[in-house]
Amino acid sequence: MAPGPPRVAVIRPVEGREGALVRLVDGPPTPACVHLDEAAGWDLWAVDEEDWAEEGGDGSVGLRELADHVDERTWSLVARGVQLVRFARDHRYCGRCATALESGEGSGRRCPHCGLSVFPRVDPAVIVLVEDDAGRALLARNARFPEGRYSCIAGFVEPGETLEDCVRREVAEEVGVELDRVRYEGSQPWPFPHSLMVAFTAHYAGGVPAGDGVEIVDTRWFEPSDLPSLPPPASIARRLIDAWLVRQGGAPSEPVSWD
Repeated sequence: MAPGPPRVAVIRPVEGREGALVRLVDGPPTPACVHLDEAAGWDLWAVDEEDWAEEGGDGSVGLRELADHVDERTWSLVARGVQLVRFARDHRYCGRCATALESGEGSGRRCPHCGLSVFPRVDPAVIVLVEDDAGRALLARNARFPEGRYSCIAGFVEPGETLEDCVRREVAEEVGVELDRVRYEGSQPWPFPHSLMVAFTAHYAGGVPAGDGVEIVDTRWFEPSDLPSLPPPASIARRLIDAWLVRQGGAPSEPVSWD
């Protein structure tokens, strides 16, 4: 089957919560573009704004905001493009000998002088929805969240740590709760800037929930009938919460799928 018409994601990585500014341009890719895949009938490409000849940034939106305007697959592919563009920007020279890097195997880059190969960075992180015997969900408020928002507890994996051990450690450190029955649910690339979120559910096994006062400013048990402001539907945190709502006989914001 012939590919759909081309569409290019013109990407400007930025620091801060949005991660990147993106505008989608209909038209043929340039040699600087990286092919992503097909989505919603379009053949998607990505390019660094610095390498895009067309002037003007009108129509650019933050990567998080883009999720409200495109389907999930398109957003996921654009998010991959953001990570590849950021990787290329951050790895222009060899970290061993300072020689300019060249394209390498796959999405990697290679030093022509010393042979060092580097590949896009991926930082594994866990996210967990904790449930008690009464069917309540333990949600936490991060100091960086918008006013009133609560979400699942998350944290980065330490060297030498299993994902399950990370779940137990993060929850104990951040909210003072012990867990059992830790179960894997799914995963999601999360390009802020280069995480892989690995989702779990777990059963409350003891402790009094309390935020650490630094990263977590509040934590509470919630019932399906009394929920706070939640993460956006595109996030895996929301999928965990929506799946919990289904288990409790409620209705999620979107059909829940871990495919």
